[in-house]
This record gives sequence, structure tokens and C-alpha cells, in this order.
Amino acid sequence: MSRYLPEPAYRHGTAGKTAVLLINLGTPEAPTAPAVRCYLKEFLSDPRVVEIPRAIWWLILNGIILNIRPRKSAEKYAAVWMREGSPLKVHTERQTKLLRGFLGKAGHQVVVDYAMRYGQPSIPATLSRLKAEGCTRILLLPLYPQYSSSTSATAFDTAFAWAASIRNQPEMRTTRSFADHSGYIEALANSVREHWMSNGRPATAYRLIMSFHGVPRHTLDKGDPYHCECHKTGRLLAEALNLGVDDYQICFQSRFGRAQWLQPYTAPTLAALGKQGVQQVDVICPGFPADCLETLEEIAIEGKAEFIQAGGKVFNYIPCLNERDDWIHALADLAAMHLQGWPTRSTPDPATLEITALRAKALGASN
Repeated sequence: MSRYLPEPAYRHGTAGKTAVLLINLGTPEAPTAPAVRCYLKEFLSDPRVVEIPRAIWWLILNGIILNIRPRKSAEKYAAVWMREGSPLKVHTERQTKLLRGFLGKAGHQVVVDYAMRYGQPSIPATLSRLKAEGCTRILLLPLYPQYSSSTSATAFDTAFAWAASIRNQPEMRTTRSFADHSGYIEALANSVREHWMSNGRPATAYRLIMSFHGVPRHTLDKGDPYHCECHKTGRLLAEALNLGVDDYQICFQSRFGRAQWLQPYTAPTLAALGKQGVQQVDVICPGFPADCLETLEEIAIEGKAEFIQAGGKVFNYIPCLNERDDWIHALADLAAMHLQGWPTRSTPDPATLEITALRAKALGASN
């Protein structure tokens, strides 16, 4: 029995296509306990996500977590579920369609698709489909601005594991992170500026909260750059908005379990600000390019309750970048940068023509 997946016979003379594959975390298929349980089992079984000895974690996961958490999480998903489905999936599908259009207008003839690390459409299934469509060059572009072993790395692991099962592998490139990409930072800054124009910004007793997804503290100690990249994004965003050090706060949400995670934690920070007399907070989640459960429920609903109950007066959640025109433009710029050197245009761009002319001139001189 072959170790490789079956594939069509190789045909000589077939021009290969180039593809951009957006990768996001994933989502349950429905806001129900069984669907959430299936999703959580796949997600929390990933050794990149939970770095506890497998035997011990198997007992905790299957004996406790998967018997308690799905029902509670399903209720939270139901509170933010959109008519078209899960917010994360809906926004990722829209971003994929818009990116396809942006790249097409820029002259790039590429296939643009998306996959989820957990749930559907899966990374292996989508890569197999792209290969069947004739894609011989694939750019993997995880929608995680800041690199972490539990997000970007596990997406790449899955893609490379698929490649190991393929006899005739496509070329594959990766986009590691874009924490400091100028277009991404500017899109974030624009979203805050527009929010201020519509809702105002108090001169005093105000704070802009930048809430990033949390990860265990030990990942930083072991060399994961996520914490540093989050702070770099936060600093660049603050500079773009001309904020002083006392005008904003970087913190981390979604803590899970009893272990120490990256601090300060978002929920206690919001409560502390309310108690300290801060009257208004605006919260933005720069690490999430698309709204999802963690932003719409944990921040916009639970976070608001924390702040108001602690004495705060005004809580505003600034939506994720979602389908903003400036964000899709930045995403297209990021993809184009990593596509350089691959044949994606029906006619060469000016830079390629110039390089070709110089090479021809050099060859003529040498002859």
C-alpha cells in the first residue's frame, strides 16, 4: 500500500496555477453543544495548543472539560451567531472573496481560498482541492498578525504533514507574521480614528485598551515571540494615533486553566480601571483580523459588564478589521509581497520587464 495519497497522472506541458490560502483558527459548525464538543476536542487535542503531558491531559480533557464546557460555550456562540453562520467563518469567507478581487484588479491571476486549522474546511482537504485544480505554487497566509507556536506554527505543521503525503508536491511558501506591516497598522489606526470621530474621545479619564489573545506564560520563557510581537503592534498603533503611555493599555484575554498566562489579563484590567475612576474605555482587539466569539462575546459583552459593574461609565468595543477596504488592501499588499518571483501575471509587471531587459543587455554584451 502506497504511503502517498492517490493523485492524477502527471501531464507534461500543463501550466501550473498559483494560489493564496488564507488560514484561520476554526469554529464549530453550529452553536450547539455536540458541535462545540467536536470542535473543542480537535482544538484542545493539539499538542501545540496544550503542552501538558498527553496522558494527563487526555484524562482532563475527556473526563472533565468535554463534559462541562461545550454546553456553556454553545450558549455563548448562540449569542453572537450570524444569520449566515459563525462570525469567524462568515468574515473569513468575505475576506477571501474581497482579496481575490483586489489581487485580480492588481493583475495577479491567482486562486484565493481559505481553510480552518480546526473544523471545516480543513487545511488538508483544501490543499488537496487546490492541487486538483492545478495549483503548483501555494502561499500559506495565516490570519494571525502575531506569530505564535500555537497558531501559525500548528497551521504550518498541518500543511507540511499534508505535503508529506503527496508524491508530486507543490511549491509552498509561508507568511510568518505581519505584526508590524504598515498597511495593517494603518487600517487599525483608521478604525480607531473613525470610531473617535463618531463617538468622541474624552480628554481625561479615558483609556484605549488593546486586548490580544492570551497564551501561557511559559511559552514566552521557552522562546515564543508572541508577547513581543503583540507589544510591537501595540506600540506602533499607539504611535500612529499619537497616544501617550498613559492613554492606552496592552493586555491579554481568553485565559484558560489555572496556569499563569501572559499578563495583564483583560477582564481584571477593565475592572481595575472602573474602580480607579476611568470613565470611558474603548477596546480594540488587534490580534483578531475578523470578529469572533472572543471579541463579540468575551469583550463586547462580558468585558463591558466587568467595566460597568466596577464603576465605569462608557464602554465601546471597536470592531475588528473584518471587510474594511484599507485592511483588504493591506492583505493584498502582503500577499503580493510574498508572491514575488512566481508567475502570477498574464503580462509581466514593469519591474519584471526592466529586469528582463537588463539581463538581455548583459548577455548581449558578454557575447
